[in-house]
Amino acid sequence: MAPLRIYRIDAFTTARGEGNPAGVVADARGLGDAQMQAIAAELGHSETAFVLPPQGDDHDLHVRFFSPTTEVPVCGHATVGAHFALALEGGTRGVRRQLTGAGVQQVETREDADGIAIRIHQNPPTFDEPLSDALVRELADALGLAFDELDPRGPVQFVSTGHGKLMVPIRSRERLRTLRPDMTRLAALDERTGTRGYFVFTLDVAPNDDALTHGRMFAPGIGIEEDPVTGNANGPMGAWLVKHGLLPARDGEARFRARQRNGAGRGGFMDVAVTVRDGEPVAVAIEGRAVLGEMIER
Repeated sequence: MAPLRIYRIDAFTTARGEGNPAGVVADARGLGDAQMQAIAAELGHSETAFVLPPQGDDHDLHVRFFSPTTEVPVCGHATVGAHFALALEGGTRGVRRQLTGAGVQQVETREDADGIAIRIHQNPPTFDEPLSDALVRELADALGLAFDELDPRGPVQFVSTGHGKLMVPIRSRERLRTLRPDMTRLAALDERTGTRGYFVFTLDVAPNDDALTHGRMFAPGIGIEEDPVTGNANGPMGAWLVKHGLLPARDGEARFRARQRNGAGRGGFMDVAVTVRDGEPVAVAIEGRAVLGEMIER
């Protein structure tokens, strides 16, 4: 077996030490489930991607994703990391179809004056029923929010584009910055809220801000108290914004920049594109850049 090439890559950023760090094993042939899980636990990133040969004609590569404790169906920042690593290894630019636990996704790698960009076409958005007021009040309390600090323009609602999150809109960016959730209480709500990830976001931005939204994402139920930048949160959020009339969109494509930063100050950005048909969101893509941390052979 050839030496493993293990990358640490900062995704959804253009600055080393920012964004969301991901592990990538560029050629994971020969590794079993237990070995993949052990590598992911050793690297300690929220997700590590393992690139494998295709299993059929409907895709070009198979990518599996592991958190330090479990396999997850798909991961945005680790997908950016995986395709960035393949580009560093001389992989062709253009569109690849990757098989994940959430199905087959199209991932486009392109190069421009600013470097390498990775565009991920997520699954068509799906929307659960909004949470009841009683459960929303309980959730707000676990997050450290008063009920009236929520943004009344849209519901607290689970939205998925393959691996979804609960959308929790709030009024104030300052409150977003100072949030200190009770992680034990939040994790205990997972079964009743139907999610394992809580994306708290706001449209409260400064006039000269390049982003439409700022967010924070908490997933203590899967061992991730807070994620710095989350593709599977910001993508569904784009669909949610269109659905509830907070992203002006005619038929075609609505685009915006989303920023996310955790309580420790680490964060990054991505560009979100929502395809709109008859006023409804029907497709979502996210685009991010990445920076190499290190590559290890063993």
